[in-house]
Amino acid sequence: MPQTPPTPQTPELRPPAADDRTAAPVAAEAEPRRRPHRAWSVAAVTFLTIIGAAGFASLPGLLIDPLHAEFHWSRGTIGFAVSVNLALYGLTAPFAAALMDRFGIRWVVAVALTVIAVGAGLTVFMTAAWQLVLLWGVLVGLGSGSMALAFAATVTNRWFTARRGLVTGILTAAGASGQLVFLPVLSWIVDRHDWRPAAVTVALAALAVVPLVWLLLRDHPADVGLAPYGADAFVPKPPPQRGAARRAVRALVSAARTGPFWLLAGTFAICGATTNGLVKTHFVPAAHDHGMPMTAAASLLAVIGVFDIAGTIASGWFTDRFNTRRLLAVYYGLRGLSLMFLPLLLADTVHPPMVFFIVFYGLDWVATVPPTIALCREHYGEDGAIVFGWVLAAHQVGAALIAFLGGLARDAFGTYNPVWYASGALCALAALMALVIRERRTGAAQGQPAAV
Repeated sequence: MPQTPPTPQTPELRPPAADDRTAAPVAAEAEPRRRPHRAWSVAAVTFLTIIGAAGFASLPGLLIDPLHAEFHWSRGTIGFAVSVNLALYGLTAPFAAALMDRFGIRWVVAVALTVIAVGAGLTVFMTAAWQLVLLWGVLVGLGSGSMALAFAATVTNRWFTARRGLVTGILTAAGASGQLVFLPVLSWIVDRHDWRPAAVTVALAALAVVPLVWLLLRDHPADVGLAPYGADAFVPKPPPQRGAARRAVRALVSAARTGPFWLLAGTFAICGATTNGLVKTHFVPAAHDHGMPMTAAASLLAVIGVFDIAGTIASGWFTDRFNTRRLLAVYYGLRGLSLMFLPLLLADTVHPPMVFFIVFYGLDWVATVPPTIALCREHYGEDGAIVFGWVLAAHQVGAALIAFLGGLARDAFGTYNPVWYASGALCALAALMALVIRERRTGAAQGQPAAV
């Protein structure tokens, strides 16, 4: 009896022929359709990490009055410690970005979180102002600098080719989300149980995130055999970059020869002065000067965090679609206008005009970050994250100056009003500076001087 030849089964059993080489790419392309790209889970871990480390940024404004009352330190002295923290937060960022290229994101972030926890935890034992400067200013400043926005920029640059603006906005909003979580809790702890339990809470929150970073965060898509999200081809993991400090300085020297760097650094310095340096540090004591309870003022700052999330994510979406320079000009102009009206709104109770200011200011709080990162990437290419680290350093130097000068102004004039008006004028200047930045010349090499 004739037997049926086994030819239908043969193609399934034989080794793949040359013509079958197209099967692997088809399978690789089908996989992301069944489940999200790994880049989104890395972004989620980064988001949670920044939230867990956000307590250090929420506490300084709540400490000014309690430390002044307990130790009789002047507001200028306390503001100086905060200014050291803010300055180191920025100055560490470009070196941290280079260290991430040398040792990997996980190592740098895990060590940074541990340093934050040690610095915040030891503050409960301090008895002199220099200890506040050392622990909160230096240690927490260095640790938080490595958790700065350069972290978000590095993750975005490595894991995403498409949707970079949106992801940058989401990761930037993580800081505001942490503020939303921590500010009401920390203000309640300070009000009911003193400032020391609040400092311990910040330390424990930073430590709690370390296992999450170590177990779930990955340095590069190539570590898990993937291409970056939106990329057409696999991107090999670059070798470790030795000489992190030299690379960071070299990127600064190269960028400093270009006009866009100074314009971006100047506008971002004003951004830091009018957010972290002014509102985050001095809004609570300024409202308290008008009779508003500390918990109520801290809750208003937390509400800023709610709308900051929406504003920053929307700004990332806008950055993918609209002219980044015009976006920056609009953001700074609106911020300056709102600061001019703030002295008229401060009172002993929360009223509708104040709520409107909080909503308005929250939407604009760090909406400047996605277009600024996009401009750094546009002008400086592979060094974009490190250059943004230096631009962020300018942001924090501006914040540090206003944190210190704001305390001095309050000691000298008995009111924060001159600081609000001066900051509004600075925002108008930043809007003009943003409009001066021009498009990078088509075909120009990344990192070469751009037209100004």
